[in-house]
Order: sequence, then structure tokens, then C-alpha cells
Amino acid sequence: MLLQGFAVLLGFQLLGEILVLVTGILVPGPVLGMAFLLLFLLLRQQVPEPTRQTSEGLLRYLPLLFVPAGVGLINHGLLLKQDFGVIAITLIVSTALTLAVTVLVLQGLKKYLGASNDQ
Repeated sequence: MLLQGFAVLLGFQLLGEILVLVTGILVPGPVLGMAFLLLFLLLRQQVPEPTRQTSEGLLRYLPLLFVPAGVGLINHGLLLKQDFGVIAITLIVSTALTLAVTVLVLQGLKKYLGASNDQ
């Protein structure tokens, strides 16, 4: 049953990779595959049991994927200390830009959805 769930997840990832390869769009294949998986699940209006079990099993171990990033921070602490100012400014500016773009997108969606609901 877990193999069926893996097959579904990897199948959608493969679909995303193939579409990126064929079309050349600048979206990572796994992200595109995940979007197609979401669309598939929304159209189906339920999650198949094998896919649910496999996904829950994978999500249980998700925190382990953060360990290599933490080790990298520790190993490159001197570089981080040397470039702290640049890194801090970059993080602050990128966070502010992300918030601004998010606000603009939400305002645009609110206007668009408000206009479509009035009709």
C-alpha cells in the first residue's frame, strides 16, 4: 500500500519535471508536480488512503531535513560572522519586499474576487 502512495507522489513529481523540461518554464519540477497533485486531490475531493499513509509517514521525518542546514550554519559560522551586516540587510530587505508583494497580491485578489462576486 505504501508503494502505491510513493508511486502517486513520485509520479506527480515526474510529471512536473517533464513539463519543466519540455516547456522550459522557470518553476522547479517538484513544485509544479506538487501543484498538479493538489489539483488532482481537489478534483477528487478526497485523498486516497495509500497516498495519505505515505504522506503522513514522510511528514513524520520532515524535521530531520533541517539538521543539514543547522550543521552548515555551525560549520560556516566564521563566514556568517564576517558577512553578518550584508546578510542581515539582505534578510530585512527581502522580508520587507515579500510582505509588500503579498499585500499587493491580496489587495488585487480582494478587488478581483469582490468584482466577480458582485456580478
